[in-house]
Amino acid sequence: MAEIVILPDADAAGSLVAREIAALIARTPDAVLGLATGSTPLPVYRALARLVADLDVSRVRGFALDEYVGLEPGHPESYRAVITREVVEPLGLDPDRVRTPDGALEGIAHAGADYERAIAEAGGVDLQILGIGSDGHIGFNEPGSSFASLTRVKTLTAQTRRDNARFFASPGDVPMHCITQGLGTILRARHLVLLAFGEGKSAAVAGAVEGPLAASVPGSAIQL
Repeated sequence: MAEIVILPDADAAGSLVAREIAALIARTPDAVLGLATGSTPLPVYRALARLVADLDVSRVRGFALDEYVGLEPGHPESYRAVITREVVEPLGLDPDRVRTPDGALEGIAHAGADYERAIAEAGGVDLQILGIGSDGHIGFNEPGSSFASLTRVKTLTAQTRRDNARFFASPGDVPMHCITQGLGTILRARHLVLLAFGEGKSAAVAGAVEGPLAASVPGSAIQL
């Protein structure tokens, strides 16, 4: 059952979610976490780094939501690099147990199926962290995405590329394509935590939790 929690600021929300994750790891040392990138989950990761200092995290596994296609894994704005920098290193996770979709061009035809298989072989995701875009997108599942969609290659919209240009040297450096978990993949997680901060996300949150189920608002999939 969905629960809506309103808190005074992002740090309070981050602390609340971090406590939930730490409790999960304490009772399930081989927990599988679904990891989002971007600025929204950073308060969670910062708080969690403090809480797991006394926990054994050596068996924790993680799966990122998405990756750019064609960026080298060592590129500072690849999501592999971001997850390593913001999650793996601060939390002390085993980097070999944390995966991102493979955005290398040579294997892109089967990268989605490979990622679906890896998640299934890990036993599925116990807790998935999500953000939501101002247009209701989750991961790179833009409006119009099927609720049954699986991990696949997507063409980034012009708006998404503009939004992400701040992370690159120039707008032209933003990749044209990504590989993202689908809404169907995300919904298989046993527990979803969707975070949204600021007035700019209010309409998207309202559409996700109070509006009708609609492909035009990918976030509404959490009602399923």
